[in-house]
Amino acid sequence: MGAQIRVYRQKIKSTSSMKKIFKAMELIATSRIGKARARAAASTPYAEAITRAVAAVARENDVEHVLTQRAENPKRAAVLIMTSDRGLAGAYSTNVLKRSESLLARLAANGIEARPYLYGRKAQAFYDFRSREYDKVWTGNTDNPEVEVAREMGTLLVDRFSQDTDEGGVDELYLVYTEFESMVKQEPVVRRLLPLAVTESDEDSPVVPYYEFEPDAEEVLDELLPRYIESRIFSAMLEASASELAARQRAMKSAADNADDLIRKYTLLRNNARQAEITQELSELIAGADALSSS
Repeated sequence: MGAQIRVYRQKIKSTSSMKKIFKAMELIATSRIGKARARAAASTPYAEAITRAVAAVARENDVEHVLTQRAENPKRAAVLIMTSDRGLAGAYSTNVLKRSESLLARLAANGIEARPYLYGRKAQAFYDFRSREYDKVWTGNTDNPEVEVAREMGTLLVDRFSQDTDEGGVDELYLVYTEFESMVKQEPVVRRLLPLAVTESDEDSPVVPYYEFEPDAEEVLDELLPRYIESRIFSAMLEASASELAARQRAMKSAADNADDLIRKYTLLRNNARQAEITQELSELIAGADALSSS
């Protein structure tokens, strides 16, 4: 009986230690969410403005540019998948990977070869564990994105899109990430960045009906579209960062609450075991006293 009490005491002690870790991680995530949301909100006006500008150029009837022309029979697509570097964020990375798997299955059904590009160690581990190929991976600071990484991603993907498919190029570019809607809702989404398409958020924004270009629209697109891709990727990274921190904050709060429940459960079991031990000792004392009196 004493051994059972020691087991419960050890469980209470270890669970209490884990609870402290969970609470600390919850507080860290909570303190960083505000900054992450502010960065995401600050990047939105630039991304929307450059999208409107690129959309206006692309709508010119006489503009023919490789980055705005959709292939009649696309053969290959690049898919940039954004997950987290660390765990303890609930189903955050799992939901993104499930969404990407649906996209890959749809592309395969249409006869399009998908070339994954990964952001975050969770995506890398997912592909490595299944011995699946990917073209490039970026890791580090997924909860605090850096614009240099977004620039590197954008440059590589635009180069792939500019190449012919026979030379390893792609016909389409997709982005899979988690969109931050609120502290309690973050939704994994798919966005097609290339060929250029006006998204719903772009349609809600006014587009200037006419631009004069200097020197010409094609050269303007040469300059704008890489910046457009970079800004959209970086904006998605910031949205994903805020979503990751919000998911981690919820997961750690839930884990701390579960730890409290376990501590209460183990405390009750320990007290019951202690009461049973006392009862047994009293019974033995009474039985011994009866034996002595009867003798």
